[in-house]
Amino acid sequence: MPFPPLPQDEIATPSDWRSIIGLRLKRHLALKIIGVSAYTWIFFIGYFSLLREPASAPALMPLTALDRWIPFQPWMLVPYFSLWFYVGVAPGLQLRFVDLVSYGFWAALLCLAGLALFYFFPTAIPPLPIDPQGFPGFAVLQGVDASGNACPSMHVAFAMFSAIWIDVLLAESRVPVSFRAINALWFLVIAWSTVAIRQHVVLDAAAGAALGTIFALMSLACRPERLVRALRARSTKAREASAIIARVGP
Repeated sequence: MPFPPLPQDEIATPSDWRSIIGLRLKRHLALKIIGVSAYTWIFFIGYFSLLREPASAPALMPLTALDRWIPFQPWMLVPYFSLWFYVGVAPGLQLRFVDLVSYGFWAALLCLAGLALFYFFPTAIPPLPIDPQGFPGFAVLQGVDASGNACPSMHVAFAMFSAIWIDVLLAESRVPVSFRAINALWFLVIAWSTVAIRQHVVLDAAAGAALGTIFALMSLACRPERLVRALRARSTKAREASAIIARVGP
């Protein structure tokens, strides 16, 4: 039985990249806002539960030469917090409902993988002498988010997962290359900020980038249209093989 065609957009895809981006952002907007908010809260419930009650004593992450070279920069708290807007961009650019569900599924798997690593391999950053210099919001962060749940940095993991997806979606929307460069720069600044404000060490950030890359690549390889095309190709080959056997006979 032939597979059904891929779902078509309800309206014709515009040719101008601005119209394409506008269309992507408007589709399922309420669901996107509610979904991203729900995912964030659910993740933080698990994150803070493990932070306050680790299964075992956390191992201290080692410092590298880069950790000693990167200066403490309390103003980097701004790009650090910008992640919570950044993670909404990729789901915001999803056009079809099935794509949005698929993205959410893989984002949930990324969350679970990070929480599992925190549970079975708890880590923390070593005490570091820092002076927030009265920067607004820094004392609140230090009071809420302790030095545990260090490796991998889920801040960097989510940023990397988002960055790869955003780049693909921007390329598909045929936006100017400068916007894709801004996306890459945004990710780099977020990753840098995790070390610059001493929430993580370099090895945490590197592990988070690797984790985010793995899940981004797996999720892109399993996009709904790719799976349907693979099933179609397999079905076609099976029909061709059956036809050859029927002609040749037993």
